[in-house]
Amino acid sequence: MKNNLSMIMGSRLLSISRVHEETGISRSTIIGLYYRRAKNVKFETLRKLCDYLQIPLSELIEYTPKEPTKEA
Repeated sequence: MKNNLSMIMGSRLLSISRVHEETGISRSTIIGLYYRRAKNVKFETLRKLCDYLQIPLSELIEYTPKEPTKEA
């Protein structure tokens, strides 16, 4: 799973502080997402980011399923 928050924020010249102030999402959560360190993210956080950025979830988060493993 890959999140595109840093790319989106960079293209819009948005700072972590500004996103924090305007969304109410904690700085530590935004930093974790921005630097792709976050392992578990609440749906509410993703919803707030998508609403703030005016993008669909699929633009913020990309998921490519793993290839199925073949059993020998």
